[in-house]
Amino acid sequence: MPREPAVHLPTPITWNPAPNHHAASMPALPSGSGISWVTLPDGTRTLAYTHPAPIGVAPTPAPPVTVPTWAKTTALLAPTVGGGIGAAGIGISYAAPGVLAMAEALWALVALIAAGTALPLILRTGRGRGGRGGAPVQHITQNISATGLFGRATGTLNNR
Repeated sequence: MPREPAVHLPTPITWNPAPNHHAASMPALPSGSGISWVTLPDGTRTLAYTHPAPIGVAPTPAPPVTVPTWAKTTALLAPTVGGGIGAAGIGISYAAPGVLAMAEALWALVALIAAGTALPLILRTGRGRGGRGGAPVQHITQNISATGLFGRATGTLNNR
């Protein structure tokens, strides 16, 4: 299997002047080559490719960066919505025992209502036939008869 050839990148030329060293002693570069000495943010001077500015034209400053209104609104709403969701979660965790107790109370209320509707029915059935001093129960018998599918119905009522 053939080996890939090693790639050799050129190392940058750096120059760190001594505190008493003057810029006049830097080596001269040919003009128009696009290479010049550049000072990096850490203070190191190095050679770099540059784009020369046209003669007599001042560089234009960068336009100010404006943040769109929708981005500001979203940035302000995001923590508010997140905080609201967090507060709701905390509130639900505090309310959970009360909700469970409320469910138990509602079941007790359902049982009370069921007992309250059943009690009069039980008392009414036990009072029949004059057992507790109530009036005797009346029996009404009604006989209805009709002739034919669409015949007129007639009936008699027996009240005892």
